[in-house]
Amino acid sequence: MKNFHKKTIITLLSILSILQGACKKDLNLTPANQPTDATYWTTPDQFKSAASLFYNYFPTFDYAVAYLQPYDLEADYNSDFCGALTPYSESSYTPPLTNAAYTNAYSQLRTINYLLAKAQTYQGDASGIKQYVAEAHFFRAFVYFRLLMYFGGVPLITSPLTPSSAELQAPRAKRDDLVNYIIAELDAASANLLTEDQIAAADKGRISKTAALAFEGRVTLFEGTWNKFRSNATRANEMLDKSVNASNQVITSGQYQLFAPENGIALGDSTYKYLFILENQKSNPLGYTKANNKEFIISNRYDYSLRQIGALITHSGVGTPTSKFANLFLCKDGLPIDKSPLFSGYGTKASEFQNRDTRMQNMFRIPGNKYYDNNPNPRFALDGSTTTNAGIAFDPVPTVTNTGYFNNKYRTERGSADRTEAYDYPVLRYAEVLLNYAEAKFERDGSISDADLNLSLNKVRTSQRTKLPALTNAFVSGNGLDMRTEIRRERSIELAWEGLRIFDILRWKTAEIEMKTSLLGIKYTGTPYATDSRWTAQAALGTENGFLVIESASKRFFTDKNYLLPLPTQEIVANPNLTQNPGW
Repeated sequence: MKNFHKKTIITLLSILSILQGACKKDLNLTPANQPTDATYWTTPDQFKSAASLFYNYFPTFDYAVAYLQPYDLEADYNSDFCGALTPYSESSYTPPLTNAAYTNAYSQLRTINYLLAKAQTYQGDASGIKQYVAEAHFFRAFVYFRLLMYFGGVPLITSPLTPSSAELQAPRAKRDDLVNYIIAELDAASANLLTEDQIAAADKGRISKTAALAFEGRVTLFEGTWNKFRSNATRANEMLDKSVNASNQVITSGQYQLFAPENGIALGDSTYKYLFILENQKSNPLGYTKANNKEFIISNRYDYSLRQIGALITHSGVGTPTSKFANLFLCKDGLPIDKSPLFSGYGTKASEFQNRDTRMQNMFRIPGNKYYDNNPNPRFALDGSTTTNAGIAFDPVPTVTNTGYFNNKYRTERGSADRTEAYDYPVLRYAEVLLNYAEAKFERDGSISDADLNLSLNKVRTSQRTKLPALTNAFVSGNGLDMRTEIRRERSIELAWEGLRIFDILRWKTAEIEMKTSLLGIKYTGTPYATDSRWTAQAALGTENGFLVIESASKRFFTDKNYLLPLPTQEIVANPNLTQNPGW
């Protein structure tokens, strides 16, 4: 893990000019200056170094803690789960002249296509570079899938171009054709990648065969549900069958497992929290490191010595949660708060957190509790040694947030200066594979057996980090629940703040409902908050059913056109064969 990082960083600068080139045109021109090109592509190690550059294409913590642009859909900061007001959350943006999501994607594709072209003329033994060629196919699928989710069909460019290439005037590929291409690329990658247990220790972090399958499960679930809720049953079933099959191969491979620390020593109620703040150095109560994490299938990797995250996470946070998100968490009996006798109401600032899904206490800071903070009240030093700090009183937060909730995910407990955290960003983890399987099974057949639930979703739901009763068909019918709602609930909680929320409500075609609801915070009326002067100014903005209003539904908009972002107008001017997305 660490060795792969070091090699990647050392080689990036040396190959950047070769792969990225000096041309400024967006689409896919061949790099203009290749001073060492004639001699560079002659050994497997050179292909390996070039492929290492692709790993920088993965999402980063920038998407988790804020958003880089109004149209960064990986940012849950833009979603209905966060109390932030952004151009995307308010649907107030207009077609931009340029869009980094579009421009950067084609720059990345140019680099990937160039490596694949060089592989075609490689004079050595092709078996020596097949791993890196396979990685290139994976990343080509990865980049095109991101373009698909943002824009729908886009020009399909599969080879390096020159300034006179006809492809520069290519029309948009049909959506089905683009998805079929993405799946074919993942199949090509999977055929030549190593399984996770075959990857050498120094190369841990590189894409595996099972990672490609896991990603195919995500792609086909996205496209299957996108089509299902747009009345295209034949295409939906085709994609959902593929999703079930791909996810099942990952599950039965035995290559990954939910984070459950070994040697009989458990983190108990804090298991979910520590999954996301493991570092190569010892930085938690029991001295676990990233080597103990068998759950992250694909991640953007960091290291305290080599590549710190560089974002203000512990003190800035990943956005203020809304009451909509807080209310999703079940009570310990597995029932929603409106059905469970265990729900403790809002009589105190902490009462709504009592008797709830254990993950809630890991994702929220509970008023009145004490929490360690990396500066100036850490629990650990970087080497794992325990400090004498008792933590800081937290009632309800150091500064009043707009929603009244305080996010606790991704917040380290070890002593460190700001922006020096070094845990990995989860791009795709095993819990998602389990949830993908359950959802794909249910949406394909309109039902799911208890056996399939136990194979997948219940592994998450009944784990030590969740501690909920199993979801069964009898439990659903006996309590007046809805299976689809419960499957989606589990996904929305488990994968929150990992860049999937917006894409989920887009594919379910529920964004027109979810994004238009009022953004609400804590319960204010009739609670201790109403007598706390710190909340007077926020409460003056209004309440709805007693909850603080961050923004009312009357000011929020989301229409059919918002299911896809507009293409950059500069691209349409440059290529008359491009058509704008409907409504823009």
